Amino acid sequence: MPSDDQACTLLHHLIERPAVEQPNSVALWWRGDAINYASLYRNAMSTGTRLAASGAIGDRIGVLSWNCPQFMELIYGVTAAGKILVPLNARLAPAEVNYQLQSAGVTTLFGDRELLQPVLAHTDFPPATETVYLGQDYLNWRESGSREKLPATNPEDPAWILFTSGSTGRPKGAMLSHRSFMAGLRSAALSRPVHASDKYYYPFPLFHVSAHNVLLQHLYGAAVVLARSFDATDTLAACRELQVTTMSLAPTMIALLLDHPDFTPGHLNSVRTIGYGASAMPQTLLQRLLTDTDVGLCQSYGMTELAGSVSFLTVEDHQRAALDRPELLQSVGRPLLTAQLTLIDEQGRECATGDAGEILVKAAQCMIGYWNDDAATALAMANGWLLTGDIGRFDNDGYLYIVDRKKDMIISGGENIASREIEEVLRQHAAVRDCAIIGLPHPRWGESPCAVVRLKDDVSDAELDTHCRAFLASYKTPRQWIRVDELPLNASGKIDKPLLRRLYGSSG
Repeated sequence: MPSDDQACTLLHHLIERPAVEQPNSVALWWRGDAINYASLYRNAMSTGTRLAASGAIGDRIGVLSWNCPQFMELIYGVTAAGKILVPLNARLAPAEVNYQLQSAGVTTLFGDRELLQPVLAHTDFPPATETVYLGQDYLNWRESGSREKLPATNPEDPAWILFTSGSTGRPKGAMLSHRSFMAGLRSAALSRPVHASDKYYYPFPLFHVSAHNVLLQHLYGAAVVLARSFDATDTLAACRELQVTTMSLAPTMIALLLDHPDFTPGHLNSVRTIGYGASAMPQTLLQRLLTDTDVGLCQSYGMTELAGSVSFLTVEDHQRAALDRPELLQSVGRPLLTAQLTLIDEQGRECATGDAGEILVKAAQCMIGYWNDDAATALAMANGWLLTGDIGRFDNDGYLYIVDRKKDMIISGGENIASREIEEVLRQHAAVRDCAIIGLPHPRWGESPCAVVRLKDDVSDAELDTHCRAFLASYKTPRQWIRVDELPLNASGKIDKPLLRRLYGSSG
């Protein structure tokens, strides 16, 4: 058993040490009930020994579920068994889930009954995949059957495969090792320190890389207040009843809290910091928080391939922004000492301060590569550097600003949406001659996908919407349909998306 934080090298170490040293301390709050570290560890290792008795080391184990304690047991139990966790986005269409099941070669799939049944009924479901419904079926599965001792696991072994929207169409599975996660957690702790007495509120999905925030709390023996999903009323109740000390929220969630009819500043009296992401913090929202509460704010820059974040806009930075540096709110902060960041131009030369270039990252928390995709890995990783596809610039004080995305990506409500993936689906419709998907401003979600279509035959918005929803998650389905006679081309003969954004941006 690891004797200190630095000795934790595997994911299940995160709950093993507190389970021995502070067994009665709360690891999870779930719907008002406390689950201590001893109980979480016992259940997770029971799952691990059950999984270890079947299949092979390195098998992929899928989870399709909303947040719940059993999801947490699988996070620790699957990797303790020497297998690889494949968290699946619960918002995806059945066709998308089945593509990821097949791509990762998932052998066992756990999930909510309501989410699993449409996937199982789809024609593409891999028939050899064992399925277990969470709830009582999962408990029966865990307590029955043979068991094996947990195998030896190496920190370099893959722990998770997280599918991330690819700019070239189909999602790619980023492989994150135990080492990736541990390095990402220790990096985050430099700018978002955790106290063992903390109660951390987490409303984001566990199937996102943002789940590293939950693991961060367990590294330091703190408690996680796990929400199934975000609800402003429930969040305020948790703050009031449990005296939450830290939280992760998107700016839209913060606005919903402050605008809630029952909100009073006293709800946030116990909250030390709120970490936010998915979009920039509006100046007016920052001023409301700083005027009405004592809450500190922290923002970061990261991605799935980085197992977390590598740059932070700290509490002190936000205070400076409110005082006399409002432009800092457009920044994602300064890089951590644990990561090297550099910017390169189109010729591969390092950019001068103030000049924009692609962001490259070298850090222990970088992914291993993309699952079964050497070509994509070679494009994304070179000489130890991860090519992020984001375009940024540094100011004279070392603050990083994201100015564009090299990848053709839309970010809507914190979800990455690959334009090409939607375009490929739309082009399958008989009435569509060609199309371009662009992100347009949205007051709540930041951006939403818009389809600019060139048609062969008349077709209604409703029919195009139905077609997309058969293959794509609802959040990927275009919210606007714009019909054109011709799609504009740039000098390279490609569709001129910057021009389309300028032409139709005001319609968002």
